[in-house]
Amino acid sequence: MKLILMVAFASILLTWKMQLVNAVDRLQVPMTLVRNASALGAYCLDGSLPAYHLHRGFGAGASSWLLQFEGGGWCNDIKSCLERAPTRRGSTRHMSKYESFSGILSNNASLNRDFYNWNRVKLRYCDGASFAGDGKFDNGTSVLYFRGQRIWQAIIQDLLPKGLAHARKALLSGCSAGGLATFLHCDNFTSYLPKNTSVKCLSDGGFFLDERDISLNHTMREFYSQVTSLHGVEQNLDKNCTRLRYFPQQCIFPQYSLLYIRTPFFILNSAYDVYQFHHILVPPSADPHGHWNRCKSDPAACNVDQLTKLQGFRKDMLTALRYFLLFSRRGGLFINSCFAHCQSESQDTWFADNSPRINNKTIAEAVGDWYFSREKSKRVDCAYPCDTTCHNLIPAPLSTADLPDM
Repeated sequence: MKLILMVAFASILLTWKMQLVNAVDRLQVPMTLVRNASALGAYCLDGSLPAYHLHRGFGAGASSWLLQFEGGGWCNDIKSCLERAPTRRGSTRHMSKYESFSGILSNNASLNRDFYNWNRVKLRYCDGASFAGDGKFDNGTSVLYFRGQRIWQAIIQDLLPKGLAHARKALLSGCSAGGLATFLHCDNFTSYLPKNTSVKCLSDGGFFLDERDISLNHTMREFYSQVTSLHGVEQNLDKNCTRLRYFPQQCIFPQYSLLYIRTPFFILNSAYDVYQFHHILVPPSADPHGHWNRCKSDPAACNVDQLTKLQGFRKDMLTALRYFLLFSRRGGLFINSCFAHCQSESQDTWFADNSPRINNKTIAEAVGDWYFSREKSKRVDCAYPCDTTCHNLIPAPLSTADLPDM
């Protein structure tokens, strides 16, 4: 009986310990609505006010700021934007009022040693064009606000008097569509801060390629062109890039705009990014009979031809990054070979005992080494399937209609 009680007590202690760890991992941060956003005409798709979540820094990190763009795909026509508007992707009215902070946003020093005590901000995504549009649709019955650029400006202006204006260190980051937003707003972010601020930018899973799909169609180029036209994004793209390209709208692709970004930049991406695998290389329109379905859900099930195409995609990504890899003195790079999408916000992939590694460096260590100039941090993984540290995060195959939720 005594032994049973001891075992039960030990089990309870272990449960409490796990709950405590999980509670730390799942820091819940309340939403802040930008009340003055209407003065700038900054609205979500449905007309609601934009928002962010701020967890204050402390100690040595009290004057350092990390801003993280939320991801969530895009809408490319009136129909998809109308469908998106009354959801958490188009309205703060339908968003959770608390947001979990983990990974790069964690406040736990053992899980996020370089940024745990910074002011950490998550910018909620509700415009459908990577915080870059500026337009409006009104047919007398329905109204849609394409005001991502103004949302970005409104949030920044709300944060400046809260301490951002006096930041000594700052990092602008983002995941997926938020990672793309980092490319689009990096230099503009720098312009808001004092000249002596150490400002850098990090894109996680946002290096979307201008690549032909398996049917040799430019599916993603057409999709982005529709997003750019509908939302009025082109006017907010890098002017140096748009002036020199025959098709200025292509400057929404990071491989073209990266050349003109002056702020130090870190690119975190998988060479087999699952979003790009499922929607750029093998979109549903290019595989109507589902020949790639097994391969999409399990890389080990890919046949020789499919693996060859996947390795070709990796090669094209590395080619697009070659100049940055070889000649960017202040840039950083972590290109692993995991079937994943977004790796900085999840504690498992950011920093844990079994996190993905390249040359025995976790993503968190590589980013920290780069930001604090501890060492040069450009790492490119060997080709699949050589990396045994990967967390292959393969979702179920998605349809085109699911694009906004990635």
